[in-house]
This record gives sequence, structure tokens and C-alpha cells, in this order.
Amino acid sequence: MTIDDTTPPSPAETGTVAADPLHGQPHQVVERDGVRYTLLGTAHVSRASVDAVRAAVASGAYDAVAVELDPGRLQSMTDPDVLARMDIVRVLREGKTHLFAANLALSAYQRRLAEQLDVEPGAELKAAVLDARERGLPVQLIDREVGLTFRRAMQRLGWWGRAKTGAGILVAMFGDEEVGDEEIEKLKQGDMLEASFGEFASHSPALYESVIAERDRYMAARLRQEAGAPRSVLAVVGAGHLPGLARHLAADTGAPAEILGELESVKEKSRFPWMEAIIATFLLGGFAWGFWQGGVDVGSDLIVQWVLATGVLGALGCAIAGGHPLSILAAFIASPLTPLHPALASGTVSALVEASLRKPTYADFMALRDDVQHLKGWWRNRVARTLLNFFLTSLGTAIGVWTGGLRMLGKLIG
Repeated sequence: MTIDDTTPPSPAETGTVAADPLHGQPHQVVERDGVRYTLLGTAHVSRASVDAVRAAVASGAYDAVAVELDPGRLQSMTDPDVLARMDIVRVLREGKTHLFAANLALSAYQRRLAEQLDVEPGAELKAAVLDARERGLPVQLIDREVGLTFRRAMQRLGWWGRAKTGAGILVAMFGDEEVGDEEIEKLKQGDMLEASFGEFASHSPALYESVIAERDRYMAARLRQEAGAPRSVLAVVGAGHLPGLARHLAADTGAPAEILGELESVKEKSRFPWMEAIIATFLLGGFAWGFWQGGVDVGSDLIVQWVLATGVLGALGCAIAGGHPLSILAAFIASPLTPLHPALASGTVSALVEASLRKPTYADFMALRDDVQHLKGWWRNRVARTLLNFFLTSLGTAIGVWTGGLRMLGKLIG
């Protein structure tokens, strides 16, 4: 196994005028198990990177092309109608609202970059796939699915880190300001997800581990897993991945399937809902204590205060989101019950009612990327309004739980 860390010599150094097929882009060559891997480092906002990729594929020197993409990201790049086929009700029922929002934020971030720099982010990856297919070359998608990366990153963060990241996602979806120079420099060094997550939670070793380091190892395992008939593989990846990817590709000895299984695993939540059990015990115990110590009047008063504190604030969040009257009613009914069972989450319940009563249309999905760039668009677009319903109803209920719980505690100890 060898690594050749090569920067192509200039024509002046070689005394020739032969064209450089990699256009001077950083690259490394790793030979392993009879396969020669040329790792081409690119910048995701560079026309020079697009030219280098297209020239490399056209050179005929490679019999397979690997790219830093997963099937979902490739589909979003090549199929403009992918959002129109999204089932928002299914997203809500499967508890994937946060992942959908994260992907939407990434899409909005990429749109801002494209408008600011006049270059489609990831254009070189798209060009690698399309040109390889046109020439009949096998295409290998070697990156980890964005949803898995997001979930593993969130597991590494504490409560405050997750809160900052969630707030950053909302800001990214609403924001229309220019992308900062620091984020653009990260993209020139070559990683879209690092730059995107950089907006959400800066200077986080936990995010770096999931977003960059783990993916170096993952992509190396995927390249080894795909090894077979192709003997010369061109791998197009962000330049920031070159050192780590080359190191893992040359040195890792574990079975690729085992490495991929490890890096795709997500810790299962505790089978026993401890937090819900604690809150439910506090609530039911508080109600029982009120009835026992103060009689029917005190016990009933505690229940009414709890219902009003949680129900009114949950319904208010839904109303601010422009929810249908029945969605607001659903939020009011579900909010007091939310702490007792995750299946009764008020945000999910009200958003499901909203999506059922005001079904998003094809036009809503097609306009989604543009509408979320403007404040009014969130209320105009039915998909965006459903997401807003979910977040604001959940926020109102959470505030209600804290205020209602503190009021109950005050009554019990006062």
C-alpha cells in the first residue's frame, strides 16, 4: 500500500507543454489491493474544480469514478422535482421533521451561495457523475447519508449544543444575508457539510468528529468495499478530506463492512422513557397530593391551571404559525398530555392536522426553496407553514410545561 502525495509539476519544471489532466488541483494517489486510487481534492465553489474534474473523467485514464455524495444528495442535485414527491404527513408520522428541516436549511444555504458566488455548490461532484455516466463508467457514491451524519453529530452534543444547532438551522432557513468569508474559505478547502454545520455550531470538536473525521474513514471503507473489476479509480472529494481519506485508505485493516456498520450505527434511545416517567410522576403525584391535602377544590384548580398553562401556550404557538382552527384546537388538547407520552407530542399532532386539512400542493413543494428565504413565504407556503406549526406549537407547549410545573410546585410547597 502506497501513498503518493503529488502536486503536478509545472510545464517550466518539466520542459514540456503537456496539459495537466488534473489542472493543478491537489491530489493524492493510493495503491492498494491492486487498485490505483487517484483522490482529487476539489473546492465546492470553484469553476477550476469543475474543469479539473471534467478533464480527468475525459482523459480515459480511469475505469470508475467515485464521488463525495450519497444517493439523497445526488438526487437533490439532479432531480429538481424531488421535493414535489415528498410526503410531508409521512415525515411527521415517522418523527423526521428535524431531519427534513436540516436538509431544507442546507438547501437554503446552498441557494444563497449560488446566488452570491454565481457557482452552483457541488457543481464539480454533479459534473463527475454526469460525465462518468455519459462515458459509461461506473459511479460509486461513497459518502454517508446526511441524515445519519446529522443524527450522530447531535448525539455527540449536549443539550446546549443541540439547542444552538437547532436555533442555527432555523436561522439558516430564514436568513438571506451573504455567506461570510470564513464559511467560503471552508468551502474552498472543500467540505459543504463542514461549512454548513459551521453556521449552526462553531468550534465544536464533537461536530468535527462526526462531520469530517468519521466521513474520511467512512469514504475510505466505501472505496475498499467497491474494489473489484475497476483497477484505476478517480475519487472526487473536498480538498479538506484528502489527508484523512488517503491515510485511512492506505492503513485501515478492518473489514469494510464492519467499519461501515460502526459508522452507520445510531444509539438507540432508552427503551424506558425516563424523562416522561419523571414528569408524569410529578404531575399525577401533584394532582393526587392536591386532592388529598386540599380536597376537590385544590386538586381541580391544579388540573385547570396545568391545562390552561400548557394548552393556551401550545395553541398560541399554533395560531402564530397560521394554523387552521382545528389545528389550534388539536394543539390545545394535546399540549397538556404531551409530557405524559411522546406519541402525544403537541407539535406533531397539530402539524398532522394542519397537513391533513390544508394538503400541500405540487406548487408548494416546487416553491419551497424560494419561499423559506422570505418571512412571508413561511405563512404562504403550506409545507413551510406545517413546519412552522410543528416548531412553534412545540415551543409554546415547552414554555407551558415549565410555567405550569413551576406554578404547581409553588402551590404544593406554598
